[in-house]
Amino acid sequence: MLGDVTRYCCLMGALVWITLRGTTASGYDWQWHRLWRYLFTTAADGGFHSGPLLDGLGVTLQVVAASLGLALLAGLLAALLRQSGSRVGRALAMVYVETVRNTPLLIQLFVVYFVLAPVLGLGRFTAGVLALSLFEGAYIAEILRAGILSVPTGQWEASRSLGMDVPGTYMEVVLPQAARTALPPLTGQLVSLVKDSSLVSTIALHDLAMQAQAVAADTFLVFEVWFFVAGMYLALTLSLSALAQLLERRLRYEF
Repeated sequence: MLGDVTRYCCLMGALVWITLRGTTASGYDWQWHRLWRYLFTTAADGGFHSGPLLDGLGVTLQVVAASLGLALLAGLLAALLRQSGSRVGRALAMVYVETVRNTPLLIQLFVVYFVLAPVLGLGRFTAGVLALSLFEGAYIAEILRAGILSVPTGQWEASRSLGMDVPGTYMEVVLPQAARTALPPLTGQLVSLVKDSSLVSTIALHDLAMQAQAVAADTFLVFEVWFFVAGMYLALTLSLSALAQLLERRLRYEF
């Protein structure tokens, strides 16, 4: 793992060096020092005040956390319905999964915000979280369903022989084993959720992407702002991937 991290750091360093050399050759004047006050400021009394970029990162984290919880719930429900004996349940789950996965997220976001939100009385934050949750939940449903199908049928037969009912079998036997198989693709879906969350800026939610647009328009530091924001997204997704790898190793040792 340490070797992978080293190679990744070397690759990113080379990419940054090539980018800087290319912009330097074009005569671009880097002004990184002008960005810091948009990240944070310190008052005369030594107090710390977050800037618009840090505030936007906080909103992005809130959107991601809320969307992840709802997406896991929606995905698990859809996966269980796809495996249920109810024809209506299977049909509803299939329509949800196939419709959401085969239409753009941006259109779904507009439908939720401009159509459903006025009817249900939802604000920007709730509408953005709902659209992201439904979109990511459709992909999570198939990931979890694949994990459930990977559990050997002998596990079901052994559970029935012990007198366990279907909900108990899922909770005690199937889902813990399915989680180990589904965790790597779930990690990739979580990374996609972080990146997809930038689209909530289209409904005027002041997340990191929208704050970056405002700062770039105010300072004309387009390269500096978006490279810096890309680094913030990268740091966030790499941290989540590292946590997922730790959890994956723990699950591997437990089973």
